[in-house]
Amino acid sequence: MFETRTTSFLGPGKVPEGYLIWPLVGLLFVLNWSVMALAADPIEIGVGYLRRATVKPTLSLVEQPAADDGIAGARLAIDDNNTTGKFLNQHFTLHEMRLKQADDPVKAVTALADQNIAFVVTDLPAEALIKAADAVRDRGVVLFNAGATDDRLREEDCRANVIHVAPTRSMLADALAQYLVWKQWKRWLMVVGSHDEDKLFADALRRSAARFGAKIVQERVFEDTGGARRTDSGVTLIQRQMPVFTQQAPAYDILVAADESEVFASYLPYRTWDPRPVAGSAGLVPKSWDAAQDQWGAVQMQNRFLKLNSRHMTALDMQAWTAVRMIGEAASRVNSPDRKAVFDFIKGPDFSVAAFKGQRLTVRPWNLQLRQPIFLADGRMVVSVSPQEGFLHQVSELDTLGIDQPETRCKLH
Repeated sequence: MFETRTTSFLGPGKVPEGYLIWPLVGLLFVLNWSVMALAADPIEIGVGYLRRATVKPTLSLVEQPAADDGIAGARLAIDDNNTTGKFLNQHFTLHEMRLKQADDPVKAVTALADQNIAFVVTDLPAEALIKAADAVRDRGVVLFNAGATDDRLREEDCRANVIHVAPTRSMLADALAQYLVWKQWKRWLMVVGSHDEDKLFADALRRSAARFGAKIVQERVFEDTGGARRTDSGVTLIQRQMPVFTQQAPAYDILVAADESEVFASYLPYRTWDPRPVAGSAGLVPKSWDAAQDQWGAVQMQNRFLKLNSRHMTALDMQAWTAVRMIGEAASRVNSPDRKAVFDFIKGPDFSVAAFKGQRLTVRPWNLQLRQPIFLADGRMVVSVSPQEGFLHQVSELDTLGIDQPETRCKLH
């Protein structure tokens, strides 16, 4: 307003004395402030990463997990955080610790806390995660669970200082069940492995079937008797065993396998007695990410990861990437490295993170689980994405996946 009035008063082509001086003074002030900001040491924000030293092999030779599975995603996210952080004078570093079978997770996470690292991404079994969380709870350290899918970690064994980025078994099972019910494949023959983790996934599948109106017409248990299945005799045995194992079943639409222990499920497709599709731990598999995901800008993410690591991005890579990005996003939004401010913002209603999944992801306040769509993939393509159309919810359709707030047994304290 002042500039307009002054110019009008003097007439065109005339500039009042000192008119150009004040903008120049302001410009010099801004430039001086920017130089000072750039010259100042950046605020360091350390992110820890706890992971198991050994990686469980898979039955398929083409799907063997890399030695840097998970941590590679975290490294990429650190780069992404620093791209934004340089404008806010924030610098992120990653501190990796690999745990052998006999190593104590409490000592490892305590060592990170001693280095004043407030945020730690973990790929640990349930019991190790609980011990680590309890060990650093009073020190203000926040853990981001990127690997464990156990529902109990979000329910009766939930911890107030653990944010869960990995989906739960119930979320994965619900995602699969929604699609199968939508396809009208409601009669399931379920085959369950003999290991504890197989039984937990089977529990989730039973819950999902009852929740969405599917029927398990029969259950069968595949006992793990060991053996070298990659030998010629082993392949011949499986070729003969699977048809016999699946014959004389009641009428069913699809075989659903619960085999987290990687014993038998991969041998089921094309070997069942009846010509039926396979889902669950083989065939159509629910997962948080797949190398074939190419929607919602995911191609640029996949290409960046492939260029850096000479391999495709796994679900664990993506879960670790998302965890580190959550830290970076919150730190940039609150413009502070303060651990409490960052943690409170992540738990709050204004937080969200973009993860190339078609919508921004948020945190469930009742158990600190990250809401997220689940991909259904067949090993070459993403067949569908859940939640499926028509499965409605009063708060978020994403809450149709997994245990909802009225059902939760989690008491954060």
